[in-house]
Amino acid sequence: MLTRRLLTSAAVAALLLVTGCTGGDDPDETVSPEDRLAHAAEAIEQAPSLEISLRTDRLPTGTRGLLSADGVGDHSPAFDGEVQVVAGGATIGAEIVSVDGKVWAKTGLSPVWAPLDPADFGAPDPADLVGVDADSGLAGLLGQTDDLRGGEKSRDRELVLTEVTGTIPGERIAALIPTADDAGEFRVTYRLTDEDTLHDATLTGPFYAGADEVTYTLSLTPRDEPATIGAP
Repeated sequence: MLTRRLLTSAAVAALLLVTGCTGGDDPDETVSPEDRLAHAAEAIEQAPSLEISLRTDRLPTGTRGLLSADGVGDHSPAFDGEVQVVAGGATIGAEIVSVDGKVWAKTGLSPVWAPLDPADFGAPDPADLVGVDADSGLAGLLGQTDDLRGGEKSRDRELVLTEVTGTIPGERIAALIPTADDAGEFRVTYRLTDEDTLHDATLTGPFYAGADEVTYTLSLTPRDEPATIGAP
């Protein structure tokens, strides 16, 4: 009887040991935040095209700038979608095409495409948000984030996502969003899937000088097919 008990105890101990070792294989525990973001950035860089969304709920009173941008882009860089900006206290929406360094807009007030300088509205060229490689555009922020920390979990419906937090220098944000304080610091929270693809990110900081901090929500979703984007 004593021998049987000893054998049973040894078997349980061995099972616990194996289970403990297996638990250490969880990619959330063994893969660094830097590696996870690098994998996410690589998927974005290699995608033939991207669905892009950058938006905030509101802008500080008295400011002008980007409220939202939603569309499709590629790394040429080019963008085709819809943009909302705030100027003079009014929200202005327009269809936007940006290709070959030029931007055209068509608003609901006119069926005609017209050249546009986004800087006149405190907004970025939406093609610049896509970027031409892993070091530019919004995707380039993943590899230029400091003070990385990971491990928190959150959900989006059935998806379980891992958060990675960090900070981004203001000069990097200002290169994309011209109204941003280039001397400031921006906080970012990335949410990654189990496959280390970027689900979304939130960026918070001094996007508009002399105003309260603003939070933008970003998503960059790789597409399997190229985008056909040309001048209107």
